[in-house]
Amino acid sequence: MSHTKNSRRNFLSQTALLGSGLFLSKDLLALTETNKAYKVYLGAITYSFRSMPGTIDDLIGYCKACGINAIELMGDPAEAYAGNPYASTGPMRPPAGGQRPQMTDEMRKSFAERAEKSKIWRETVSMEKFVEIKQKFQEAGVTIYAYKPNALGENNSDAEIEYAMKAAKALGATSVTVEIPGKPAHSKRLGDIAAKHKVYVGYHAHLQATDTAWDEALAQSPYNSMNLDCGHYIAAGGNNTKESLLALIEAKHDRITSMHLKDRKNKINGGTNVAWGTGDTPIVEILQLLKKKKYKIPVSVELEYEIPADSNAVKEVKKCIDYAKKALS
Repeated sequence: MSHTKNSRRNFLSQTALLGSGLFLSKDLLALTETNKAYKVYLGAITYSFRSMPGTIDDLIGYCKACGINAIELMGDPAEAYAGNPYASTGPMRPPAGGQRPQMTDEMRKSFAERAEKSKIWRETVSMEKFVEIKQKFQEAGVTIYAYKPNALGENNSDAEIEYAMKAAKALGATSVTVEIPGKPAHSKRLGDIAAKHKVYVGYHAHLQATDTAWDEALAQSPYNSMNLDCGHYIAAGGNNTKESLLALIEAKHDRITSMHLKDRKNKINGGTNVAWGTGDTPIVEILQLLKKKKYKIPVSVELEYEIPADSNAVKEVKKCIDYAKKALS
């Protein structure tokens, strides 16, 4: 058999594993057996708690308060715990007027210096502390299914990308997440390194989301996958509709390693982030589809709407979780 045929067979074989749900960790698969009432993997991305202090112990406390047993973990809290002095544990203050401040030359210089120092740290750090993080969350009944470090960009070194894969495995995650690269060569690079470590790369899209936005990356490697943000997809408007989103999930379910769920208005209605149940994202239909088809796709609540003055991120995430559970009941 030729090398080309062999490669093709391996690609199809590995892609088939996705369809069987094997991109989920053994720990997360075990949750199915103890959570038969919903049969949907419901958790949160820890970015949702960015308005509050964000150490690992803080995040564990928030998960307990919300009743969350699975998460996508942002990079900074993990790196801070593991000893990166340049990692932040928040809180992140919302930008004034909803607009991010313009970076000055001094800010850019400082950012570049911190990135270079973090690079050196990542290329040499032991995985011991990441294993500790996994154990701490496990003791609290929480599984980490995805990891989102700031180490997977075009300017990051191969060694930093290797670090991200190793850290994800140490945390018990089966995927890392990152924005869809602007250059196909970079998604090919990520897919090749991911295949070496057998860790999936879930590509996240904002308003550039279309039914074909992920196709090139998915074709490059069986370890390239989708981190589908349903709210952003709807807010993009155009050909993106409730019906097309549900069809996309059905068509690509075996290549979606995680999903972000939020409620947004569609483009015609302003595209804003809103409280669940008041926007155009078909949250109920999405969750019912996952339940009906038994798709083993972890769903992350991502809190992005404005938090009421008398509330906080924990209370609002819990509202989202309760909304989702009601949608599934």
